[in-house]
Amino acid sequence: MVQGALESVRVLDLSGDIAGSFCARLLGDYGADVIKVEPPGGAPLRRMGPFFQDDPHPEKSLMFLVHNLNKLGVTLDLEQEAGRRVFSELVGQADVVVETFKPGYLTSLGLGYDHLESLNPRVVLTSITPFGQSGPYSRYEGEEIVSYAMGAIMSISGTRDREPLKHGGFQAQYEGGLNGAAATSMALLAQQLSGEGQHVDVSITECVSSTMMANQTLYSFTGGIQARRPPTGNDYGHPMACADGWIINQTGGGASWDDIAGFYGRPELLEERFRDRRSREALGEDFDAILVDAIKDRGKWEMFEKASDMRMLFGLVQTPEELLRCPQLESRGFYRDVEHPVMGKLKVPAVLFSYSLTPYELRGPAPLLGQHNVQVYCDRLGYSRSDLVRLRQNGVI
Repeated sequence: MVQGALESVRVLDLSGDIAGSFCARLLGDYGADVIKVEPPGGAPLRRMGPFFQDDPHPEKSLMFLVHNLNKLGVTLDLEQEAGRRVFSELVGQADVVVETFKPGYLTSLGLGYDHLESLNPRVVLTSITPFGQSGPYSRYEGEEIVSYAMGAIMSISGTRDREPLKHGGFQAQYEGGLNGAAATSMALLAQQLSGEGQHVDVSITECVSSTMMANQTLYSFTGGIQARRPPTGNDYGHPMACADGWIINQTGGGASWDDIAGFYGRPELLEERFRDRRSREALGEDFDAILVDAIKDRGKWEMFEKASDMRMLFGLVQTPEELLRCPQLESRGFYRDVEHPVMGKLKVPAVLFSYSLTPYELRGPAPLLGQHNVQVYCDRLGYSRSDLVRLRQNGVI
């Protein structure tokens, strides 16, 4: 029986950021044999918080943990000739290499795609960078907010009376990782059909821009530009504070305006001036004040159940604690418990896709720094223990 959709696929993960690590983790989640290749001092993600119990230890980065599940881990200095020789041996056994270095860096080390292809014509090199491998911006530094701004999604985020907003977290990085994993999977299918590998070039900014496709089409066809939301008017789904948090409600769905007025329990909402959306928008803050006052003493979960029964367009803002206990995610097995040798037992977000024949499997936590050096270099490549000692003494591993 096949254990994973990508069983027998071998991946080398050179990435030090979220996007590349997440890409390689997704491949590992569904059966690929992934080796995290870090410099002897550790990947940059090990120094990124939050840290378990606020201890800034390289084995306690929760960001490193969650993005490197289901991987083996080795150390290797690619800037030393001996390190490049060892890496070339690993490439000879690999199907995929994932990297997030600046364009041209691997080539400067003699490890560009042309060289990797000469070592292994089947190898797929997936490069995930802020702007891609080519073009006038390709050598620019990138950052999360830069990708959001350059990708234009910030132009429609927020309200018209304020500056553009960026979504919280690292959504651009995750988009790059998701697209990188999808593109790599397609390249693996082509590899299986043709026996040839290829260089997959993923631009995080283009991944963000792709979410603006409908807006770009609007501009191409009509010259129109989608504006940010008006500052008032809860027909547009602005967050509203209630007794125990925040909710979002929009008109529409299966509920009539009479139903919505009944939900809020305010008879004045049945007046003619509130029945038309444009009229409600014109009332602005006066309309908002009625709704906010109507819910200020009500609980969001009670309102959620009632709105669901009435088929209203309604959402509640879950806190991280509530998300961890979300009955929907729990019913689908989204979270899994992982036993880490340093941090102990932790619950992690794990299952992004469900397959009926090749389900997700959590095979192990993120590796400790250099944890699998012996397993990979000795068992797979045939190095002796004394070879490893010399490599370690010379700072190669």
